[in-house]
Amino acid sequence: MRTLPDISDEYAFLEGDERYRLLIELGRDLEPMPDALKTDATLVRGCSAAVWVYPTGDADRLHFLADSNAAITKGIVSLVIAAVQDRPAREVSAMDITAALEPFDLRNQLSSNRTQGVPNMIALVKEHAARIAAG
Repeated sequence: MRTLPDISDEYAFLEGDERYRLLIELGRDLEPMPDALKTDATLVRGCSAAVWVYPTGDADRLHFLADSNAAITKGIVSLVIAAVQDRPAREVSAMDITAALEPFDLRNQLSSNRTQGVPNMIALVKEHAARIAAG
């Protein structure tokens, strides 16, 4: 998985449809999430498309699997995951993920339907991290 700064550098040089294509490509590059993990417990509420996020790893190296049934939304969740992937759970739970995503200006780049679930994605990732950090 590419790092968020690397993705941000590429994103900054693109415009319009090229940014959509990059998001779709990022979604395709996500590590596959087994269908058995796509449950009500891993479903992100409030998204216009179905989005699932599942934590793996441990407190020292938190790893997430994620998926969506919509290509652009899958790319957006990929950005969220890129911000936190393989970091310590305590760091992820304290991290300002919204600030990390600001260079992508998603609210102005995408429709409100596509971005309405981003705060919920972030909240779920942070909740998982806090729970795992607490042991």
